[in-house]
Amino acid sequence: MFTGLIQAIGTVHPWGENELQIACEPGGDRLLLGLELGDSVAVDGVCLTVTQILATGFVAAVSPETLDRTVLNQRLDSTPVNLEPSLRVGSKLGGHFVTGHVDGVGYLEASTQTATSWEMSFTVADPRASRYIVPKGSISINGISLTVADCNPTGRWFKVAVIPLTYAETNLSYLKVGDRVNLEGDVLGKYVEKFLRLGTSPNPTAVAQLEDLLSASEAETLTPAFLAEHGYS
Repeated sequence: MFTGLIQAIGTVHPWGENELQIACEPGGDRLLLGLELGDSVAVDGVCLTVTQILATGFVAAVSPETLDRTVLNQRLDSTPVNLEPSLRVGSKLGGHFVTGHVDGVGYLEASTQTATSWEMSFTVADPRASRYIVPKGSISINGISLTVADCNPTGRWFKVAVIPLTYAETNLSYLKVGDRVNLEGDVLGKYVEKFLRLGTSPNPTAVAQLEDLLSASEAETLTPAFLAEHGYS
């Protein structure tokens, strides 16, 4: 689990079969502190498992499906990638919950600097990603936690406003029009979608019990004894 707050920039290089070498750029030493074999690191928003630790980076396992479904296979030309170690218990959660499981790919449509931010718009051809894009919802772009400022009804076009610090400290500043990015929607939306799709209905017995409790509360004075009797302490 990640937060979408990038801690370092690196580059991706071929290593062995089903493995990639990720080299941290200067200043990325803090990411390596405490890193252990088997740890998870988000590389441009893709959760990868560390198989070897190097002096200035690490090696991570990668499956063919991951390469096919993300843009990692296009990052082997030393294009900068965003890096974030997994969330630790007690750490600050400043972004939103990011799983590192990319839903699909988007394309940069435009990037415009304003007085207070960079306004970046993207197109999304893959419905596996566009279906979770909603106004003011959370979206992970190359592993960066951002808020959807605007989108069309299908989610196949959306816009985000990026503050100058995030723009400068991540690989968003390297993107050119037409470049591909990894997208992950808010995991909460995926669970809501499943419940609605399955048409899950409430348990009739539980509903009846709740109705009885509400009726009783209308007839009785709400007291500490009443709350304790019904499971509230």
